[in-house]
Amino acid sequence: MIWKLNLHLFAANTNVTTDAGLSDEMKTFYSDYLIDLAEPYLVHDQFGQKHPIPKNGGKSIEFRKYSPLAKALTPLTEGVTPDGNKLNMGVITATVAQYGDYIVLSDVLLLTAIDNNLVQATELLASQAGRTLDTITREVLQGGTNVMYAQGGVSRAALAYTNATTNNNVTFDDIRKCVRALKVQNTPKIKGSYVAIVHPDVAYDIMSDSRWVNVKTYSDPEGIYEGEIGKIEGVRFVETTEAKIFHAADLTADSRTLSVKTTSSSSTTLAVKEKITAADATALAGRQFTVDGVAYTIASATAGAAGSASLTLSASASLTQNKVLYPAGAGANGRDVYGTLILGENAYGVTEVSGGGLQHIVKQLGYGDDPLNQRASCGWKAIKVAERLVEEYMIRLESTSSFDDAPEN
Repeated sequence: MIWKLNLHLFAANTNVTTDAGLSDEMKTFYSDYLIDLAEPYLVHDQFGQKHPIPKNGGKSIEFRKYSPLAKALTPLTEGVTPDGNKLNMGVITATVAQYGDYIVLSDVLLLTAIDNNLVQATELLASQAGRTLDTITREVLQGGTNVMYAQGGVSRAALAYTNATTNNNVTFDDIRKCVRALKVQNTPKIKGSYVAIVHPDVAYDIMSDSRWVNVKTYSDPEGIYEGEIGKIEGVRFVETTEAKIFHAADLTADSRTLSVKTTSSSSTTLAVKEKITAADATALAGRQFTVDGVAYTIASATAGAAGSASLTLSASASLTQNKVLYPAGAGANGRDVYGTLILGENAYGVTEVSGGGLQHIVKQLGYGDDPLNQRASCGWKAIKVAERLVEEYMIRLESTSSFDDAPEN
């Protein structure tokens, strides 16, 4: 006997790649997966006030700060209730902005690749999202007005590194000075300590101090911050390669520096030994270089082979033959400068990543204008803003390091 089997009876619950969309469970999984992967990069968000993304409330968000109450030095009168006090609240309004990116996946790739490309794309996008959102916060914090320079430096341009003993690297005493500055402003601590966000290059210099306490030796390992490596002088250090580096770009595509070909005598034209291409000449216009700590502005550059190129300066200069021209914008002689943030509680505020701040978006094959179901996509978008609330509650400690080869960030 031959039985006829209707295969369509079993097709109703079959999930295929051409479904109109992911199930709610899968959407939640991928969204949470992206957020979980992105959060380790959000070092600069860890210590700010967290504010939810406003829904249907426009593009503005309010960060609140409260002024301390004055001392109550007037004695109470027996039997008389005083007037009492009231909160003095300040409001800082910031405007949120949206960021995002996506990857398009072809149907052929999805069908033939061995790896789960949706997962791979999510991981790459999560890393990008985390680093992007972290940098947005970092740049706001690094723009603070409360700055100190390591080992008595007077400016960023003056920070120099000659050798292991003559430099402007961070020292134990620099940390003490920052702590002192925060204390005199009555800066509240975060879980009993101030916090520093530091680059591994700077951490290397600090950790060589005998007073350094490694995170592995903490008597109470609970509550360790993401990226925490240790503490010194009441400051807990959180390490990240995304800590700010003030890097001066090379003067040309082939050379970090240029050098004077012949001695110039109060002239605006300066011949150089190195080659300058047409693209270099365009990029050099308006840039600055330094010689012996003095900055000079390039009005224009003339392209040419080695020994035939020249610079036109905005003002006359007398520079001797073979003098080296270093790119301006960082430390002395173009040395990288590191911005270590040392801060207390309520120094700044950020929008939350969860709850609508960061979303993962997956579109199946055939979405939009795709008649042949050839394209799917995976992406993210986020609403984000960060704002400094109390300048006195954070310090940017600028320094050199024993290293000078970290990639730009």
